[in-house]
Amino acid sequence: MKFPYGISQFDKIITNHYFYIDRTDRIPLLEDAGEHLLFLRPRRFGKSLLLSMLENYYDVAKASQFESLFGHLAIGKNPTSKHNQYFVMKWDFSRVEPYTNLTDLRQAVHRHLNDRIQAVVTKYQAWLPPIIQIYPDYALSSFESLLAAVQQTPYQLYLLIDEYDNFANNVLMSQGPTGSSRYQELVTGEGLLKTVFNAVKAASAGCGLDKVFITGVSPLVMSDMTSGYNVAKNIYLEPELNDLCGFSDAEVAATVAQLVTDCQLPATRTAEVVSLMQTFYNGYRFCRREKKALVYNPTLALYFWDSFQKSCQSPEEMLDNNLAMDKNKLAYIASLPLGTPVISEALLGTEPLLIPTLSSRFNLTDLLKPNPDRSFMVSLLYYFGVLTLAGQTPLHELLFTIPNLVIRKLYVEQLHESLIPADSTRETNRQVARQFYRNGDLQPVCELLEQSYFPVFDNRDYRWADELTVKMAFVMLLFDDLLYVMDSETKIGRGYGDLTLIIRSDLRQAPLWDIVFELKYIKLKKEGKLTAAAVKTKSTEELKVLPAVKDQFVAARAQLQRYREILEQEYPGVLRLRTYAVVAVGLERLVWEEVLPPGNSGKPADTQVS
Repeated sequence: MKFPYGISQFDKIITNHYFYIDRTDRIPLLEDAGEHLLFLRPRRFGKSLLLSMLENYYDVAKASQFESLFGHLAIGKNPTSKHNQYFVMKWDFSRVEPYTNLTDLRQAVHRHLNDRIQAVVTKYQAWLPPIIQIYPDYALSSFESLLAAVQQTPYQLYLLIDEYDNFANNVLMSQGPTGSSRYQELVTGEGLLKTVFNAVKAASAGCGLDKVFITGVSPLVMSDMTSGYNVAKNIYLEPELNDLCGFSDAEVAATVAQLVTDCQLPATRTAEVVSLMQTFYNGYRFCRREKKALVYNPTLALYFWDSFQKSCQSPEEMLDNNLAMDKNKLAYIASLPLGTPVISEALLGTEPLLIPTLSSRFNLTDLLKPNPDRSFMVSLLYYFGVLTLAGQTPLHELLFTIPNLVIRKLYVEQLHESLIPADSTRETNRQVARQFYRNGDLQPVCELLEQSYFPVFDNRDYRWADELTVKMAFVMLLFDDLLYVMDSETKIGRGYGDLTLIIRSDLRQAPLWDIVFELKYIKLKKEGKLTAAAVKTKSTEELKVLPAVKDQFVAARAQLQRYREILEQEYPGVLRLRTYAVVAVGLERLVWEEVLPPGNSGKPADTQVS
């Protein structure tokens, strides 16, 4: 199979026999949905390929290629009457540089629009009268000239706008205090973007523009433009379009089965590989119906398959570096009021995030309020693709969760970089974590947490410190998706393990331990007059005999024994499990013990990672 990783030209994929999962059956649904459509998905989710498919389907200049491009696909067997009936123009705002100077940015936008208008003039010169003028300094006049020519033909214009909010989002998230003000100048009042979309709206009122299809990441820019373009119909939550971009479980399983066969691997590997892909890439739902199946990020799936086909094994780095830019969005949200608390809650919370409804009309002013509506933050994380719909309550409140392990890694890295910014420190921490994976000795980990992580919490944080505070420190230090699938509040039977590290299914032969932590926290006031200074001077043995510490260890041992029994049934014959009870005494000291299986009085033999 030829996987079109990084290729978004539909005609190139079809004519060169690249792998393609047919979504042309949704074209009638899109036609019925309306004339001005707004379709949102996270970046790198296949939106550009979708637009390219529509471009090839409606383009009058490609009528002679209809059978070769679409004949074998669903729409080719039952086409609509509008196929190959339009002049098609595409604007791609991801190609506009987000200059810091608004004059340069304005020129870049006009230059891009003029280039696209000139491309239409050249492509359709056999159909259009030769009266079109290009105005170098004002592309909207060029647009008017094109529309005047279109109205003299039997055809109308179909406008595709890809990543409509791309450069505006980049301007907004640019560093420094000027980012927000420059963004406001773009989208409000007589701002550039608002003016452009005003022109698109006007052109659709009998002036030659018949259909508009817009893709983007969030509705933020559209909301900020208010009356600039208030005719778009939002279709991104329609259940029938949940997998318009994205792959289903069945499609992934079929592709993996073919790859396993081509690699001459045992058929049993199919389930193992699919499970790995589910953990890292699945988990997205773009509608409110819980019964709608979750979908995979298509770009990451193609990245995985392309790598697997070459080496017949999973890629070591499960995160495609082209998605690393999503870290910038998390960093921006973390800088907003309520941003970091919401990110922390998503990563460590025992329950999905709950909000009354998904916000589709909110603007920058709403986000920058000292006490913004929490719904805005959760909604923005959803639109950016770092949260997904997990269902709803009986009262129809919406639940959101982190979709998969790739996105969980972005959360961990964001929190880690905000709290432990020094690169050299992070590398030292990584070495301590790796040593723990090799020998199972938790003491150096605990000492590092006491010395480097707990001190970053100030007195205000200390007042509210609890098990989640301790868990955050463990997650930031021990997260390693090259070796483990880490989960917080893992459902184990009828309970929830605080933190689990299960060896990646493709690394089962590596000399590693599966690990479960049960974390407990004791506020110092529970131990009478014990102060933080006094705790720091006590030995481990002295701390372990404190009544509150002893009680917490008793509870943790019972929970870990129960988790062990359940996990060994879930992973029969493959689990190499070590379980740890950890009690935090304030944010000063960590006391731990390894909880061995019943009947085992000695410690497991040490192992080393080669």
